[in-house]
Amino acid sequence: MAYNFCFFLKCSVKHEYEQPWDPEKPRLTTCNANTKRYVSGADTPQEVEDGKEIIFTYDVIFEESPVKWASRWDTYLLMTDDQIHWFSIINSLMIVLFLSGMVAMIMMRTLYRDISKYNQLETQDEAQEETGWKLVHGDVFRPPTHSSLLCVYVGTGVQFFGMTLVTMIFAMLGFLSPSNRGGLMTAMVLLWVFMGLFAGYSSARLYKMFKGTEWKKNTLKTAFMFPGVVFCIFFVLNALIWGEKSSGAVPFGTMFALVFLWFGISVPLVFIGSYFGYKKPAIEDPVKTNKIPRQIPEQAWYMQPVFSVLIGGILPFGAVFIELFFILTSIWLNQFYYIFGFLFIVFVILLVTCAEITIVLCYFQLCSEDYHWWWRAYLTSGSSALYLFLYAIFYFFTKLEITKLVSGIFYFGYMTIISYAFFVLTGTIGFYACFWFVRKIYSSVKID
Repeated sequence: MAYNFCFFLKCSVKHEYEQPWDPEKPRLTTCNANTKRYVSGADTPQEVEDGKEIIFTYDVIFEESPVKWASRWDTYLLMTDDQIHWFSIINSLMIVLFLSGMVAMIMMRTLYRDISKYNQLETQDEAQEETGWKLVHGDVFRPPTHSSLLCVYVGTGVQFFGMTLVTMIFAMLGFLSPSNRGGLMTAMVLLWVFMGLFAGYSSARLYKMFKGTEWKKNTLKTAFMFPGVVFCIFFVLNALIWGEKSSGAVPFGTMFALVFLWFGISVPLVFIGSYFGYKKPAIEDPVKTNKIPRQIPEQAWYMQPVFSVLIGGILPFGAVFIELFFILTSIWLNQFYYIFGFLFIVFVILLVTCAEITIVLCYFQLCSEDYHWWWRAYLTSGSSALYLFLYAIFYFFTKLEITKLVSGIFYFGYMTIISYAFFVLTGTIGFYACFWFVRKIYSSVKID
């Protein structure tokens, strides 16, 4: 059962007390629960004069409430600004519908026409005269440069995706209350640690497909690269807060617990996942790779890697930037964020947007006979993290009133961590969508 309580601090009363004054257990004669003497408006008011003592008191009255204990926060968490969230979702859905239309056009019309035309070619001379994505079939599955690093980031992205998805589902179902501000972060850290199993597995599967042989070295990179960067930034920021003697600094015991979770649980789980992933048979390519790489023709200016990557990150960021405002407000302006249902819908829209924009740009790239799609698929949707960080800079100068240098470093340090994590998450989504798309189209054509 919950109770309502009210504070009354409006009466001016000249209090009297039993001599001598005991600061630990003062006994007032004008306000005493034992004698049932309470403050009333008829008491002599307190005159404020120089040198005279003033005794401040307050009364608390508890009233039984019909609200259940589990629902005691509902009054404070009542959503009054739902219109802006619905506007955010509608805005994001318009982007998704636009991209879905483009993907449907590519998949249903263009690709169907291309595949039918390629499969009807009768002679080798006719095939050589063709242009388009079929021409690079002998190079499209050639392992990229720095393939091990790509495997590491893809594995880390799978780990982060699993943590985000499970955390969001738990929060949406009410298992993680916003009233317990540390509960959400604790759940995320624990889920991150246990999702190391999937990180190692997915990284090893991709690494074996690239015909890599040093799987233990690849596993170490997966286990240490992303957490190591984040922990170094976190430690430096925490050291600055320690230097300011702030109570917000993370204690040494908590730091030790984080290191133990990392080395004691996460790293072994990454190795276990990687072991089982590398033991499985390698993923077979739908077409054979030529021994000699094909020369890539000169690309138009709008198909240059930097331009297409930067363009690809705009739409995923545009799908989430309104909701991002409320998340930043919750983090930096000490407000509750409790509308996890809206957040989950926006998260699903983000997944679809990242997948579709990457597929569209990958198709255009292959049509221009550029088969270096592995890293570009990851960076296309991952570049939305750049726009997230730029928005964080805008938010800092327009919404926050931070003047101290340490506070500014603290803000940008944590926003760097958030942007880095967002890059890994969105990049992995785009990569797997493009990976599925490329395998699908090249397995649908006849290759002599």
